[in-house]
Amino acid sequence: MTKKDKKIKIGNTSNKLVKWIGSPGSLFVHTVFFIIMILLAFSDIGFDKIMLILTTIVSLEAIYLSIFIQMTVNKHGEDLEEVSEDIDEIQEDVDEIQKDVDEIQEDVDEIQKDVDEIQEDVEDIEEEKPKIIFEKIEKNLQDLMAEISELKKRNK
Repeated sequence: MTKKDKKIKIGNTSNKLVKWIGSPGSLFVHTVFFIIMILLAFSDIGFDKIMLILTTIVSLEAIYLSIFIQMTVNKHGEDLEEVSEDIDEIQEDVDEIQKDVDEIQEDVDEIQKDVDEIQEDVEDIEEEKPKIIFEKIEKNLQDLMAEISELKKRNK
């Protein structure tokens, strides 16, 4: 087994132990243990010996619990650091998306400006239509009058 595999195995075991220590099962086991120790204190073994064993066990347990607490704090610190990095990356993505949206908005504004100009041109053409029609009618009438004059000259 490599060093890395040993670290992973120890880490997994300690994680399982930390989860168990924070469980109702652990509370039950500790409660039963303390009751047994208190009952043993009044037995023939002797109060002093039982209290010495109990305080030694409780002190060792407190040391291990503080180590487990620190391990949990460290793990949460690493997790928070990863989340913070993810948030930074997401913020960068949001900034890039915002830039893209701004560029798209500028394009939309330009397109709207072009549409407005085209609409104005169409309105101008609509206003000019009757003029053009009348000009064509006038030209046709002038051509007809010229032809009529020519026909009159021929017939005379």
